[in-house]
Amino acid sequence: MAESLDEAYKKLMEKIKDFIIFQSAESVIHWDMETMMPPKAIQLRSQQLALLSRIEHKMGTDPEIGKLLKQIKQNPRYDKLNNVQKRNVYLTKKRYDEETKLPEELVVEIAKQQAIAVDVWKKAKASQNFAMFKQELEKMVELKKKAAEILMEVKRTTTPYDALIDIFEPKMTAKTITQVFDELRTGLVRLLKKCESSKKHPNTSVLKRKISVDTQRRIAKALAESVGYDTASKNAGGRIDETEHPFTTGYYDDVRITTHYYEDMFASSVFSVLHEAGHAIYEQDLKQDWMYQPVGSGCSSGFHESQSRFIENIIGRSREFWVYFLPKLKEITGKTFADVNLDNLVHAINQVKPSKIRVEADEITYCLHIVIRFNIERDLFADKIKVKELPEIWNQNYKEYIDIKIENDSEGVMQDTHWASGLFGYFPSYALGNVYSGQLLATMEKDLPNWRKQLEKGKFSPVKDWLIENVHSHGDLYDPPQLIKKITGKELNVKPYLNYLNEKYSELYDF
Repeated sequence: MAESLDEAYKKLMEKIKDFIIFQSAESVIHWDMETMMPPKAIQLRSQQLALLSRIEHKMGTDPEIGKLLKQIKQNPRYDKLNNVQKRNVYLTKKRYDEETKLPEELVVEIAKQQAIAVDVWKKAKASQNFAMFKQELEKMVELKKKAAEILMEVKRTTTPYDALIDIFEPKMTAKTITQVFDELRTGLVRLLKKCESSKKHPNTSVLKRKISVDTQRRIAKALAESVGYDTASKNAGGRIDETEHPFTTGYYDDVRITTHYYEDMFASSVFSVLHEAGHAIYEQDLKQDWMYQPVGSGCSSGFHESQSRFIENIIGRSREFWVYFLPKLKEITGKTFADVNLDNLVHAINQVKPSKIRVEADEITYCLHIVIRFNIERDLFADKIKVKELPEIWNQNYKEYIDIKIENDSEGVMQDTHWASGLFGYFPSYALGNVYSGQLLATMEKDLPNWRKQLEKGKFSPVKDWLIENVHSHGDLYDPPQLIKKITGKELNVKPYLNYLNEKYSELYDF
């Protein structure tokens, strides 16, 4: 009987390995679409992606997987499996149950619509014309509603939107997120008012100095190297390319990031590179022994964001990081920053100023952008609002939450690619990631009280090693609520993140 259990488990993992390898190949096709593909190829690419999606769905819903799962679960020696093996079985069954409920035609239609909608979004954004995009977005929303209603039954959620949230943040609900976001919003608004009323504001002219794209590429490589994301050695598992909207994709030994370069806004690239490198490091530092297994992936989108925001903000916007990196920046750029003072630069990159654009937002107002998107998505999938109303609702929310007037839909409702890609339920992960990062920092401070002094010397490895041991090495062995408690000893808690922001910005803005 033991041999039968072992053999069934082995066969199951072989099938999952093939599935994961196929997905990794599919991710390269998506990467190419965003970075290298010629414009004329979009229709062909949509057909390619639809076919790949069909094949992936067939692989994921292979009846043999169902038979093996049943054989394993019903085996009298099932409890003899170790925790990793049981988690692999659980994650495989969860995915299998969900995938087998989704009709193949719907999966293929969504994949095809994603490629078309993203392409139309790019053109509509360039033309500042939401009307161009509205029809394709409506199609995407309807397709995702169909999928959500099906998944709602399988995932046993109370609403379709909760089913979409669960894809990215297992065991999380809109009700819980609403409570967390309400507390977060209150704390952030309080901090924002203190910064705005302060008499100590930064001179940000240094951030507008022109830096050529070629020079920014060299800065990007140096930044990646400083946080341990290898794009240059013979054994490099990463690379940096250019897209409109930065992203990370890949698996273990091939994890790629993208950024964008603006000659008169070099900081945009600096922090997108650090952000995406945080994602990439997480992927690359998962346990090698777990490669090709369900547990060999990140815990959740929120935990992924905790790593990217940790590297981008807690590390990348710290004074200690720039003690080390400013001399490197001056060396790469020649005379451009020769007169720049460390404290002035640090205050400038930490300027608190309400922004229309999420990816350019400061730490204090960033989560308010996410709260707006979360509220819209929640109401959209509850049929309280319609796609045609999105621009007006978006603009009203930005006026109410951040006191910003949106001039056109490209800087408003069309600024992000997520909805064109059908990633409804993903946005909350960004703010949850910030909350996680605050709890991780509070715990790391106890374990590594000297980490800031080490960072000043360019020694990032103690922080990275801590993240590997406490976050990366656990992969997807636990659901997010379990993992944050295992690492920090506490449930999801907004206070450590608000404490971090208050301590940092009270010093910068003298309040």
